[in-house]
Amino acid sequence: MPNSTVITLIVVAVVGVIAGIVAYYVMRFMKGSIKLLLTQTGFEPGQAITGSFDLQVKKTIQSKKLIVSLIGTQITETYEDGKKRTRTREIYRNEVLIEDAREYPAGHTAQHQFEISTPNTKSSEFMNSALGQTVTAALRLLSDRRTRLKWKVEARLDTKGVDLAASKSVSINMPQMG
Repeated sequence: MPNSTVITLIVVAVVGVIAGIVAYYVMRFMKGSIKLLLTQTGFEPGQAITGSFDLQVKKTIQSKKLIVSLIGTQITETYEDGKKRTRTREIYRNEVLIEDAREYPAGHTAQHQFEISTPNTKSSEFMNSALGQTVTAALRLLSDRRTRLKWKVEARLDTKGVDLAASKSVSINMPQMG
């Protein structure tokens, strides 16, 4: 294949990817938006996270559900043959249903309050559960400086097609496991 053909194919592929990303955000913007507000961003195990979010719908949307989630992700970085490799794995998800499936009319705006609990790692009931064992294993890996836990609160309007969502990072003071 001539060199100019390869360059043309690369340019077309890059332009296609960029156009797809732009189209996704335009479609999301045209549906509406969610603005998430938290009263604080640092928490202890078992503490409730409270906040609110503003939902603005620009055109009629049929939703599957409206939820707020606390999501914990384990991020591990390894180095092999001089190359850095990053792996992420969701280890915790707690969802609170705000509204069941419904239709939101164009121009709909609402503010929703929520409360969602952080994992109570001090509770023996939690520590003996399958989820507790998974979180404990992840916390033990934290002694390796290349593994960390990342937490976020996310408000999501689950719809057909592109969802409306907003998230904020939070920190949870997890105990050291030995």
